[in-house]
Amino acid sequence: MYNLTSISGFLLLGFSNIRGLQILHFFLFLVLFLITIIGNLLIIIAILTDYQLHSPMYFFLFCLAVVDLGLVSVTVPKSMAMSLMNDRSISFPGCVAQVFFFFFFITSDFVILNIMARDRHVAICNPLHYERIMNKAACVNMLVIGLIVSVIYATLHTSSTFVNTFCSNNVNQFFCEIPQLLKLSCSDLYLVEVGLVVLSLIIALGCFIFIIITYVQIVAAVLKIPSVHGQKKALSTCVPHLTVVSLLFITGAFSYARPPSDISSSLDLFFAVIYCIIPPMSNPFIYSIRNKEIKNALKKVLYMKLIPAKPSLR
Repeated sequence: MYNLTSISGFLLLGFSNIRGLQILHFFLFLVLFLITIIGNLLIIIAILTDYQLHSPMYFFLFCLAVVDLGLVSVTVPKSMAMSLMNDRSISFPGCVAQVFFFFFFITSDFVILNIMARDRHVAICNPLHYERIMNKAACVNMLVIGLIVSVIYATLHTSSTFVNTFCSNNVNQFFCEIPQLLKLSCSDLYLVEVGLVVLSLIIALGCFIFIIITYVQIVAAVLKIPSVHGQKKALSTCVPHLTVVSLLFITGAFSYARPPSDISSSLDLFFAVIYCIIPPMSNPFIYSIRNKEIKNALKKVLYMKLIPAKPSLR
C-alpha cells in the first residue's frame, strides 16, 4: 500500500462486476428500500392521524420509524446508484457524511429502544403514576437528550476515524463502515477509534442488559396480574419491542462483536446488509402484527387511501 496523505474519495466494494448481477442487485435493493420506506411511512401516518395513538408509547414508536427511515437512507440509495451507474466511487465528504449519519441514526435507535423499555416498565410496574412520570415534557426531554448524545457520539466516531492518514482508498464494504476504514489507516491514530468501538460495544452490552433486567421486572409484575386477559394485554405491548431489540442486537453482533478474522469480503458484505436493512425493514411489520391499535389505525389509513371520499350532494 502507498501513503495517501490526502485523498479526494474512496472506492466502495461492489456486489458484482457482472452487469446483469449489478442490475439484479439494484432491483433487489430497490424492493427492500421501498418496503422499508412504505412500512415506516405507514406507521408514521397512522400515529399522526389517529388521536388514540397520541400516547408516549406511540410517540416513541413514531420517532423509531423516523430514525429507521434515516438509517436505511444513509447506505441503500448510494449502493443502488453504484450498481446502476457502475461507479464505485464516493467523495471524501460523502464518506464522512455517511459515517456521521449512520452512527447518529444507529445510536438514536438504541436510545429510543431504551426509552421505550423504560416506558413499558413504568406503564406495567407503576401504572398509577404513569401519567405523572411519562408526561409530555418528560418524553420530549428524554428524546432531546438522546438526540444530543447521538450527535456527540457520531461526531466523536467520525472525527477519530478521519483524522487518520489512509494508505489506500479501497473500502472493503458497500458503504463507509468504520472497521473497514480503520484497516486502511497508516498511522497509530486508528487506536483511538478502536478504543471508541470497544467502548461502543460495552455501552451496547450495558443497554442490552438494562433492557433484559427491565423486562424481568415487567414479567414479574405481569405474573401478579390476576386476570389472564390482563396478562396477555400487558405482554402484547412488550413482545414487539423485545423482538425489535433482539433483532437489532443480534444483527449488529454479527458485524461488530465477532472476533477479527480473515473472512471473505462476501461474508462481510452479507453481515452488513443484514444489520443495515433487516431491522429498519422489519420493525413496522413486527409492531403491526402484535398491536391491535396499530392494526386498526393502519386499516383506517389504507381505507382512506384506497376508497375515495364520496362527493357531498348539495
